[in-house]
Amino acid sequence: MLVLSRKKNESIIIDGSIEIKIIGIEGESVKIGIEAPNHIEIHRKEIYVAIQTENEIASQNTGALQTLKEMIGKPPISDE
Repeated sequence: MLVLSRKKNESIIIDGSIEIKIIGIEGESVKIGIEAPNHIEIHRKEIYVAIQTENEIASQNTGALQTLKEMIGKPPISDE
């Protein structure tokens, strides 16, 4: 892990297109601003981990996928 020290209003640049700027420091919290191209996904780590966990669970639940495929493949139910 690269460790850098930055002060308020200082930035780092990643790969020439992503800028991370220190916006403010309050107690033990640091407020950062991120400018990046729209195709770059940015998540808090806890959200990223939750997304990965949900994707893993969904990929293992093939029974639900099969049920959904069967439902889609059936003709619509008529009221008559």
